[in-house]
Formats: sequence, structure tokens, C-alpha cells
Amino acid sequence: MGNNQRTLTGAEILWECLVREGVEVVFGYPGGATLPIYDAMSGHSDKVRHVLVRHEQGAAHMADGYARVSGKVGVAMATSGPGATNLVTGIATAMMDSSPIVCLTGQVATTALGGDAFQETDITGATLPLTKHSYLVMQVEELAYSIREAFYIARTGRPGPVLIDIPKDVQTASTEFVYPDDPIDLPGYNPPERATDQQVNNALELINGAEKPVILAGQGVLMSGAMSELNQLVEKATIPVATTLLGLGSIPASHPCNLGMMGMHGTAMANHAIQEADLLIACGMRFDDRVTGKLQTYSPNSRKIHIDIDASELNKNVRVDLAINADLATVLRQILPGVKKRKRSEWTSQIQEWREDADQRDVLRTDSPVLMGAQVIRTIREGTSDDAVIVTDVGQHQMLEAQYYTHEQPLTLITSGGLGTMGFSLPAAIGASFAVQEREIWVIVGDGGFQMNMQELGTAMQEGANVNIAIINNGYLGMVRQWQQLFYEARYTETPISSPDYVKIAEAYGMPGYRVERQEDIRPSMECARNHPGPALIDFIVEKHDMVYPMVPAGAGLHEMIRRPHPSQVDAVKVE
Repeated sequence: MGNNQRTLTGAEILWECLVREGVEVVFGYPGGATLPIYDAMSGHSDKVRHVLVRHEQGAAHMADGYARVSGKVGVAMATSGPGATNLVTGIATAMMDSSPIVCLTGQVATTALGGDAFQETDITGATLPLTKHSYLVMQVEELAYSIREAFYIARTGRPGPVLIDIPKDVQTASTEFVYPDDPIDLPGYNPPERATDQQVNNALELINGAEKPVILAGQGVLMSGAMSELNQLVEKATIPVATTLLGLGSIPASHPCNLGMMGMHGTAMANHAIQEADLLIACGMRFDDRVTGKLQTYSPNSRKIHIDIDASELNKNVRVDLAINADLATVLRQILPGVKKRKRSEWTSQIQEWREDADQRDVLRTDSPVLMGAQVIRTIREGTSDDAVIVTDVGQHQMLEAQYYTHEQPLTLITSGGLGTMGFSLPAAIGASFAVQEREIWVIVGDGGFQMNMQELGTAMQEGANVNIAIINNGYLGMVRQWQQLFYEARYTETPISSPDYVKIAEAYGMPGYRVERQEDIRPSMECARNHPGPALIDFIVEKHDMVYPMVPAGAGLHEMIRRPHPSQVDAVKVE
């Protein structure tokens, strides 16, 4: 234990612990139940920066975006009652996407708990299913230990959100403070590290004996820092790689073994390869329904290896032949020496045929007189460096980004994958800007999602965030409209959506705004935005009825994907 003993209030202890945990920025919104915390902040403002958000949901998403890019724990803060409940969507987003954040909430005094006091909400109970762990701190003496444990839990094993609820009288109470720097020992919480020798031998037998293997690379590759190990395995054994949405960037897009994204809107060659494989090696991914399609027809002839730090994901959705509960990078390092060097010429040749078919069939159209969302995204890619950070919202533009923005480096895509949270992108990008201030950041967002949290333009301006915002404006809730067009006889019920004048909105906040309706204006508007210090916004008016292909209908198998119609049959839809 340290010997720097002092008498501090709970509010002062909170800031002292945040500094000890290496926290550089807190995203928050003050209220009555956090007044002591904010009053004590002045003593630490030279070490911890506070960012005033415009809505608490934005605080959670900013902490999330910061965490995903930096690899550190993001911190959000809100008052009790509605302030705390406004964090819930952001907490659920972080939970589904394994993002390490700590949410600090104020609470009514312990003497008022359970009495329906003003702005009292049982936030620990409300978020119990949405967090890795939660704390209601009833005594000031418990606060420092709770904070230290919370950060440890958030960042270790499979990362995720932790909530600490602090009653107001605990914030004002005083105690002798000694920072608890002893090693953390939490009974029942021991994230595993290594595979057993038997598991390594079994994996090698399956990998070396396979003729048509496929690696499924998920976000766990990035979170484990296993990019180098993955590339070594791919190149030594010549194994193609399909990625999840959140796994994009785990292998360079230009790598000859990269099949692109798998699943509902994945590439045709990735889905074909999975269905024809004789071995799947799932690395840090969870076999969710958007990846597998119909489980009964998913990769029917393959043996399966699943490596994941979270034991609850193993054999949950897909039964596997070998389940390894351990750190992915460690396991790959254990396996690599025994992997045989192979070319797998026949398998490589088959994949090349699928690749050539996709190059001809799924080529990006550039002859359209109307601006297409994919054209905007491809042009942004052409005008940005490999280390630019792209933050997307949810919908058609999100899938077009996954298809047409080629990620060469890891941690260059931030998106809401598991929960699919509209309104995520703008605040997440602002959060990311505090982690990578020197890198270019682009928000790619639909007109529907942007309107959910566009008030955070105020935060972006107040903080001078280096974010450029590209609104893919098609006048619809595009992905829902696509489903209506394909499966509901084009009955567009409540999917047309009007928008304000985004250029004027931008100008009202004090940032430049541009409107683009022609291909030739994409690049000039980009350059204007890039050359402007601080945030800038571009409203791209795109084709209203554009579709995202391929698409696997809900309940269908990967082999039943709907492909892009041939240019001579624009109105036709072919099902393979």
C-alpha cells in the first residue's frame, strides 16, 4: 500500500483515482447529484480534461470512440435520474462491441435511496444486463477500491463497460485516502491466457490437414493485438481471411488472401468460401446472426476451431470441433511454429475465380448521372491516407463503407456493429479526436442517424474537434427502405424522412458547410473541409433508391445471397 495518506472527500478521491488510472479526458454533463464532483474537478483540471457534451448519450459514445482508437479506458459522467438513463444506449453499444468504458453517475443521498426522491433511478439495476460489472458505492471508504477494480474489469479479458453509481453524501463524506495499489484479486474473474498443449496439437492437426481452410477474423484480432500473428499464419499456410464488420483492418485490404467482409452484406467470395470450406478458424468473433445467416446451412462441410477470450461465446451459436478459451495473440503464437508451410493451389485458384466474378459483377458504377453513396465513400478513400480514422453510423452507408472504403491499417474503422446504434458516429468521432488529434477523422453518416445526435456539433465546435462530417443524404431511412423494397412490395411506410438545411445548420454552429450533388464536386468539397481547422460538414445528396448488394435475406443461408443485378437488368433481382 502507498503511504501518501491524506484526508479527502469522496469527490476529491474520485479525481485522484482517475489521475492514477491515467485518465486524460472525461466526457460529461453536470447535474445536482454530481455537483460535489464537478466542484472538486478544479483541483485536477491541469491533468484531466473535461468535455461538456450536449446529451449524455453523446458522452457514452464519445468515451466509446476514445477507447476504441486509443486502447485506453474511456470515461463518461452523468448525474442521477435522466442523466444516468440517457447513458444506457451508449452503455449497451459498448457492451455489444466490447469497448472498455467506465461510466460514473451521481445518485441521490444514501438516506434517500428507495424513497422515490427527485431524480432517483436505480441505474445499477437498470444496467445490470448491459455492463460487465456495476457498483453502488455506499461508503466513502469503498470508493477508491471500486474505481480501481472498475478500470481493471473494463480493460481486461473481453473488455466492456463498467458503471459506478456514487450517492451525493458519499461524494461529500471524508476519509483518510490511501491509493489502493496492491495487485487486484477478484475471485471468479481470471481471464485465461494460454491454450493447453493438447489444444495446440488438436488445432495443428486440423489446420495442417485442411485443404480448404478459411480464417474468420473478428474484432478480437484487433483487441488482442494479434494482427502480426494473424498475418504470419495467413502467409505461412496460405489461408484466406474473411472479416467481420468490426474485424475490418485486422488484415490489410490489399492482401491477396483478404476476402473482405463476410455475412449479410459481405462479399460474395467471402460467403462462397465459408460455405465451401472444410475448416473454419474463428479468431475473436462471436458467430452472430448477421455473420452466419441460417445456422442449419452454415458452412455445412467444415470442421471448426473457435478461439475467444470470452468462454460464454464458445459453442453458443455454432457448435465447434475445438473451442479454445484464451488470449488470441498468445494462442496464435503457440500454434505458429507447428503450422506447415503450404500453397493450397487448388483452393487459391477457386477463390480467384470468385474474385474475378465479383470484380466484373460488383464493380462500382461511375456512369450514373445521380450521385451514388458508394462513389462518395470511394472518393473519400482516394483522398485520405491509410491511417485516417473513419467513424460510421448505422445503415446502408455503413455497409457501403465496409465494401468500398478499403482499410489497410488496423483501428481505422469505428462503427456500432453489435447494437447497430443510430446516432453513434458523430459523438464517437469527437471522442476519437481526443485520442488521435494528429490524424484525419471522417464521419460517414446517413441523414436519419445524423439527426439523432446532431446537437453534438456544439461539442465539436466548442472543443475544436478535428472531424469532417459526410452526410449520405438519400431522404430515406435507407436500410429499412431497402428491406421494404425487397420484401414488403415497396410499401415505404414511415421511411421517407425530411432533413433541415444541413449547410445552414453547420453555419449556425460556426463551421463551414457544403452541399454536393455531382461527382465532380466531391473532391473539391473534401479539400475545402480538410483544409479548414476544426469541424466541417458536407451534405452529399445521393440516389434515393440505391441498394446495398450482396444481401443475405433474414433466415436465408449465405449461399442464398441476393447479388447486384446486371447493368442490363437494373430492375431485376437475381437470387443465387
